[in-house]
Amino acid sequence: MYQVVRKWFNCYFSDPEAVFMFFVLVGAVIVFRIMGNILVPIIASIIIAYMLSGFVRRLKQLKVPDLLAVTLVYLFFLSLFLVLIIWLLPILIQQLTNLVAEVPHIVNSGQKYLIELQAKYPEFFSAGQLKSFFAQFNSYLTQAGQYLLSHSLTSIGNTITVIIYFILVPLMVFFFLKDRHVLVNWFEQFLPAKRTTITQIWHEVDKKNGNYIRGKIIEIVIVAFVSVVAFFFMGLNYAALLGFGVGLSVIVPYIGAVLVTIPVVIVGLIQWGWSAHFAYLIIVYTIIIALDANLLVPLLFSETMKIHPVVIILAVLLFGGIWGFWGVFFAIPLATLVHALLKGWPRSIVQE
Repeated sequence: MYQVVRKWFNCYFSDPEAVFMFFVLVGAVIVFRIMGNILVPIIASIIIAYMLSGFVRRLKQLKVPDLLAVTLVYLFFLSLFLVLIIWLLPILIQQLTNLVAEVPHIVNSGQKYLIELQAKYPEFFSAGQLKSFFAQFNSYLTQAGQYLLSHSLTSIGNTITVIIYFILVPLMVFFFLKDRHVLVNWFEQFLPAKRTTITQIWHEVDKKNGNYIRGKIIEIVIVAFVSVVAFFFMGLNYAALLGFGVGLSVIVPYIGAVLVTIPVVIVGLIQWGWSAHFAYLIIVYTIIIALDANLLVPLLFSETMKIHPVVIILAVLLFGGIWGFWGVFFAIPLATLVHALLKGWPRSIVQE
């Protein structure tokens, strides 16, 4: 057993680059696990600057000076950021507030529908099973209400924190974008002198994740815009909130689509019942999802990673369990990083 472990260790950890990468990965996991909430604005700023740097490179290829390219890209980002904060966010908050206020009505409507269904089909639903279900559901609803109430008591502090983040993040994005070469050169002085493998892994991750993240942002915007417009013209309640949710659902393939389908169906069913209008909603929603999967995704991600659905689900469960929401949000890029590390990890041939 000792010889087996020793042989494995010599194979995978005899290279100084491998040892360096191992300690960096372990240290990063520990730091993000312990100080993740504190580092949120810094991490968000780095990710946004990283995404915008691709557009800066495109402008520089067109012979635009570096400072002017950074300024143009940053002004574009700042404009979108202000539109999101000043116009879109209040609408989403208002619709979310209205939807939460209507939850008791939705629950009552659902209970009446189930009672009518039980009366029509008593062989499938017994009164005792229905009563037990209602009791458990009301218990979960009460717990959720208590949870929201306890967290609302700290809403003032959370609001102040969010306001500070909204101020800090755009500032840090500008400096990360403008001084990106200085920061990269500063970071490189801590890397080993021989870093062929690290450079190779980084180039692969940068190419795949850079294209993936920028393509995913474009996909979110297109799907959200089309969904909001379609829901609005159909007269669906909370069109902006549900359409924005459909756009965000593409972040996590398969799982996101399943989760966002539930509120769309419930709101449509409560508003129109089993009617032709509800059928039109389901048809339009299905068309949007199908066009995204069969047209938009192949166009945007034809040259990026192709990950098996099982790997996506495992990545969501693993990274979501470690880092919560942000782990789910970046599950696919993190899975790509792990794949690149496993593929490019330096190995030594151990002599028998």
